[in-house]
Amino acid sequence: MLGQGPAPIIVTALFGRNDQGWFDAQRAEFFPPERNVLAAHCTLFHHLPPSAAEELKHRLTQETRGIRAPVARVGGLMSLGRGVAYRIESPALVAIRGGLAEAFAGLLTPQDAGGWRPHVTIQNKVTPSVAKLLLDRLARDFKPRDVELAGLATWWYRGGPWEPLSRHMFA
Repeated sequence: MLGQGPAPIIVTALFGRNDQGWFDAQRAEFFPPERNVLAAHCTLFHHLPPSAAEELKHRLTQETRGIRAPVARVGGLMSLGRGVAYRIESPALVAIRGGLAEAFAGLLTPQDAGGWRPHVTIQNKVTPSVAKLLLDRLARDFKPRDVELAGLATWWYRGGPWEPLSRHMFA
């Protein structure tokens, strides 16, 4: 832990209970256990400064309060080189993230300012050959599936498991 002072903020999409459970089960099965310290997640931003917390919470509330959840689905598999992820397809979530990226443009790290590929990582930090084996195995039976986007969340990153900052649920 880096202490209780200001910490970078991570922004993620929240999934409905059933879909979160499915992603978590996939992650529990395929992620190296010693590295699997987080629930499955879809990251919108990896590192926003703590000074953006109040403005960020305000904007996320505007994007979610009274608004129906965007349509989303697991559209395919992604190779991460040393891992595997499910590709999340949601034009409305892409639009929300685009608006936030524009609003916070001057605060974005190069990683967050670059192109965004929404995904849920279910395996990471393995050898490329192990990742390829899982990708091939999952691809054999893969079928796209709808998933529920329940909301958006912010988290403090202090070096270990993330600490909740705020949750913003769709109607």
